[in-house]
Amino acid sequence: MRVIESCAECLYGKQRNISDDPDFLSEIKEIIDSRKEGDTAPYLIWKFSAVQEKYLGKRQPFREIKKRYNDLVLSMEEGIRQKIESSPDPLHTALLYARAGNYIDFGAMDTVDEEEFFSLLDEASSADRDQETYGSFLKQCETADRFLLITDNCGEIVLDRLFLEQLKKRFPGMELTVLVRGKEVLNDATREDAVYTGLEQIAEIIDNGEAIAGTIFEYLPDHAKKAIGEADVILSKGQANYESLCRQGWHIFYSFLCKCELFTDRFNVPRLTGIFIEERE
Repeated sequence: MRVIESCAECLYGKQRNISDDPDFLSEIKEIIDSRKEGDTAPYLIWKFSAVQEKYLGKRQPFREIKKRYNDLVLSMEEGIRQKIESSPDPLHTALLYARAGNYIDFGAMDTVDEEEFFSLLDEASSADRDQETYGSFLKQCETADRFLLITDNCGEIVLDRLFLEQLKKRFPGMELTVLVRGKEVLNDATREDAVYTGLEQIAEIIDNGEAIAGTIFEYLPDHAKKAIGEADVILSKGQANYESLCRQGWHIFYSFLCKCELFTDRFNVPRLTGIFIEERE
């Protein structure tokens, strides 16, 4: 997705919150102003990281936040699992919970309100949109050998694991692979987080090789390109993955919450509306 002017202003504002050093902000502005038509927000954020390191040194500001939300959702895991398994369609319910978990996003959100998150979880199992997309998803899983989940945030990945549990029960012959970030970026999930939350117990974990808050195919290592190319069904979570993968010629299912104006305008929905769509090649 192209970075429109309101996105550019938002990106700059978030960097200004990190530092008001004029030289730092000048380089950030240069990256934004010189962006190409095909550049996406995740790509620009990746380029910002070199400027941040230059002026601020190596930073891992989200490490404690990531653990906090992984632990928070892990503490809720058994209760959510019971709600999923007691529902009429556990796989669909698990998909809805996993989508609600996309709320935990310190890239798109200025703040993450735990009460708002709990409210989204409470409402998740009652959502009834996207039935046509869900029907297509099931149909393709019935004949699939390889499934790829492209993850987004910490905390959310605990709910992704509950979804994968139900997917494996429904389609036991399918091989499951999970793609995480290659290095620390925002509060996105890395291999360390995947292991911490138990994702490796149900799926093969691979990474995208870089600190990119999205999935930019040309920058992926060969094993990640191979996983995307060989997957029979791909489910991509979160706005950043959608921004970097959409209209690139792949057949992908996308699941996310609309958390900013770019997405609410694009899909003509209120803020925090859940989206589940299929994009064919």
